[in-house]
Amino acid sequence: MDQKELHTYLEEKLMMAKTQFERTIDCKHTEFDDLYPYMTEQPQFFWYKRYVAWQELLTLVTVAKDSSFAWEELFSKKQRNYIVSRVLDAKVLDNWYEEQKAESK
Repeated sequence: MDQKELHTYLEEKLMMAKTQFERTIDCKHTEFDDLYPYMTEQPQFFWYKRYVAWQELLTLVTVAKDSSFAWEELFSKKQRNYIVSRVLDAKVLDNWYEEQKAESK
């Protein structure tokens, strides 16, 4: 795989991970729900699902950095700051879309 193919692959995987994480914020169905269908009734499952999606996103960002891929372009400034801080808390969940909503107005 050459550098261009790698960057295309990383961009695709990062966008998929971002979408997966955003679906967890919105409490929408994800692939993770299919793995543990019996858990969807448990309130703590939604936090766990978000945590797993967040970790996947952080892992792919680390791979992108190691591959010299400009991952920052795929996220807003605020989202980049959350990713760099690596901490998933209520602030991240509450404000993840903040800049995107402001830009679309």
